[in-house]
Amino acid sequence: MAQHPLCLKLCEGASMASMDTSRCRYAPHHLVPTPRIMYRTPRINLPGLQRCRAESGTRASAVAREIPAEVSAAADSLESKKKKKGLETDPAVLWQRYVEWLYQHKELGLYVDVSRIGFTEEFVEEMEPKFQHAFKAMEELEAGAIANPDEGRMVGHYWLRDSKRTPNPFLKQQIDSTLDAICNFAENIISGKIKPPSSQTGRFTQVLSVGIGGSALGPEFVAEALAPDNPPLKIRFIDNTDPAGIDHQIAQLGPELASTLVIVISKSGGTPETRNGLLEVQKAFREAGLDFSKQGVAITQENSLLDNTARIEGWVARFPMFDWVGGRTSEMSAVGLLPAALQGIDIREMLTGASIMDEATRIPVVKTNPAALLALCWYWASDGKGSKDMVVLPYKDSLLLFSRYLQQLVMESLGKEFDLDGNRVNQGLTVYGNKGSTDQHAYIQQLREGVHNFFVTFIEVLRDRPPGHDWELEPGVTCGDYLFGMLQGTRSALYANNRESLTVTVQEVTPRSVGAMVALYERAVGLYASLINVNAYHQPGVEVGKKAAGEVLALQKRVLSVLNEASCKEPVEPLTLAQIAERCHSVEQIEMIYKIVTHIAANDRALIAEGGCGSPSSIKVFSEECNVEDLYTEV
Repeated sequence: MAQHPLCLKLCEGASMASMDTSRCRYAPHHLVPTPRIMYRTPRINLPGLQRCRAESGTRASAVAREIPAEVSAAADSLESKKKKKGLETDPAVLWQRYVEWLYQHKELGLYVDVSRIGFTEEFVEEMEPKFQHAFKAMEELEAGAIANPDEGRMVGHYWLRDSKRTPNPFLKQQIDSTLDAICNFAENIISGKIKPPSSQTGRFTQVLSVGIGGSALGPEFVAEALAPDNPPLKIRFIDNTDPAGIDHQIAQLGPELASTLVIVISKSGGTPETRNGLLEVQKAFREAGLDFSKQGVAITQENSLLDNTARIEGWVARFPMFDWVGGRTSEMSAVGLLPAALQGIDIREMLTGASIMDEATRIPVVKTNPAALLALCWYWASDGKGSKDMVVLPYKDSLLLFSRYLQQLVMESLGKEFDLDGNRVNQGLTVYGNKGSTDQHAYIQQLREGVHNFFVTFIEVLRDRPPGHDWELEPGVTCGDYLFGMLQGTRSALYANNRESLTVTVQEVTPRSVGAMVALYERAVGLYASLINVNAYHQPGVEVGKKAAGEVLALQKRVLSVLNEASCKEPVEPLTLAQIAERCHSVEQIEMIYKIVTHIAANDRALIAEGGCGSPSSIKVFSEECNVEDLYTEV
């Protein structure tokens, strides 16, 4: 393994993950199992949790309290430590800081450079008790504690890459059997043993993955990062309920719809966007004279609506999603592994990389734990309260979607109104990014000279091309050298103007390194959540948004019913917005009714008889047709 050119200090990496690799066609056969440490602490100690529950019943109904004086004082103390010293500018001192704080995992070929984040020794010392609490909480989480108290769930995505760590044999058996089933199914699809019934090619050639959020962002990132140029099956994604986007993906398949394996991913089985995508795809299959059940695969919780539908209709296969794995941490479950395996990606190597990184991030020492180093930098740079954004800049085209993947992992985990003690804290960490060196021609100008409301995470890949494929554009300079120069130049230019950054470096983009990066950031998010005392494993804000969307659709049904009734009169009765609102018994919702009318009129489901959408008070509207049956529907 090539060494980092500037590395003078090695933090030896963990041993290879213990894992049976003999059962999968893509498995490496040279891995040697090593012993594991089992943690058995029964529960995470969450101060104030019982008191909070007694007062408010559930987190959603918690009564907000002012942040206690001691919490505020601690935050002020840390902030004062930060203000005592600015960013170092002496090149010799910076070099020593680089050498002292550089983390290297030799086995993974991964480095973390935090030298351009300006934390002080005093800050690190004062953060030590917080980190020891975070390490303990993580140890208890992995031992099977109820780490998601609001939903009463364990959090077990770390078990997916080391099933021996599960708190009981049943969970281990579930993980192992699912992994075997994924490997066998992928091999049977790729080899043509399982065939589409109506394809002239005699084998599946495409994968269409239907899912949203955590059921799409991880698989999309991995496909972009790791899929070979000519995969055994090409993959497409329907990850939204946008009709035009769905139509585009189906149209791109063309006649290959007959040789497309459709994977439908929904933990609950009732996610509206995923259900909509499934219905749209099934419609396309019917119109093409194809039997969807012979080409459909479900990934969902056992006995969910989707699982029961797939079982009753006889879909090709069903794979489980586990209650203790959240969507945003599900890349190492069937959600991410099945799509990857079908593209010929070595999923065992992904799991191995993640497992090795898990070992490294269990070390309870900040300086030798790469995830703790990231969490330390996030806390310093954003004052422990999200005061600055994290800009993620991967200098590799194949890692373009990493920033989108991290956006959900970080923001959905950390963006919380209440902490674990019921205090209203409005926490979070905003993530956005592009790719280098496209960023140089996009927003680096503002990062260098504009509003100072961010810190940067550079993602560096040392290997430019496979061995033997590089060449010099000019004497001594390759195309990859230019990319390297842009990264280092941007890092230097930002720091020269007091813009902080950290750099995560990997030797090359491989299944193992991608698995390691996913595991690194999963652990960093978990540790940081402990530092700021929030539940990283629920998403009450998302649920509120879903409920509000349902209320809008219910109101739309009432609007359509009122318009239909008026249109069935002789003569037709055009209605004003105020009349519609009154008949819907929703006068307070008149603005939303206006938006509903505008939308349905734009899609030829209503006609505007008078006025225009630019002048809401002038509008009179009616339905284009009278549906007599709907007259008997209750408004």
